[in-house]
Amino acid sequence: MKTALPGPPPERMIVYVDGFNLYNGLHAASGRSMLWLDLVALASSLRPTQQLVKVKYFTAPVLDDPGAQSRQAHYIAALEAKHPHRIDVIQGRYQQKQVWCSTCGNKYTTYEEKETDVNIAVSLVSDAAMQAMTTALLISGDSDLAPAVRAARRLRPSLFSVAAFPPKRKSKELQRLMPASFVLGSGRIKAAQLPDSFTEGTSTFQRPVHWR
Repeated sequence: MKTALPGPPPERMIVYVDGFNLYNGLHAASGRSMLWLDLVALASSLRPTQQLVKVKYFTAPVLDDPGAQSRQAHYIAALEAKHPHRIDVIQGRYQQKQVWCSTCGNKYTTYEEKETDVNIAVSLVSDAAMQAMTTALLISGDSDLAPAVRAARRLRPSLFSVAAFPPKRKSKELQRLMPASFVLGSGRIKAAQLPDSFTEGTSTFQRPVHWR
């Protein structure tokens, strides 16, 4: 009796989520109604035949807006509680920037997100060098990430890379670099929402009223 030969190892996927690029795309397309998004459920649905190794969520703490800070912290806690071993949250930072209005001459404060692109690039290239995945899926429409994709593919020519563009955030440069890329459709995003209320351990998480 012949012994069956083992099949090929499963393809392994890491998903890199550009948090504010995704947030701005969702907000532009549907207001706040889709912000309670289960990133792991969404990632799993994009290439379901592959083994999802990790979702890496790159964001930065909101400044000077207590309501937004509270919603953001609650959302991150909900993701980490629901998927404790499948999601990593990598924090950058916001930086205040003084801007003068060209029309009225008044000075006002705005905010610039810092470090997210660098954090994604470092993580993607490092994972490629360590052969942590066979597929790298990038949820972003930021063309500034193209050099990191090229570097990862030079390190590992067999790496399959694909971009899932958030709504209204498509990048022609990333699309040329990764021809299998596609736009995240509203149906897929709706299907991957977290439950409006759920409990993990002793903690209960609810969709913020502001996001209904």
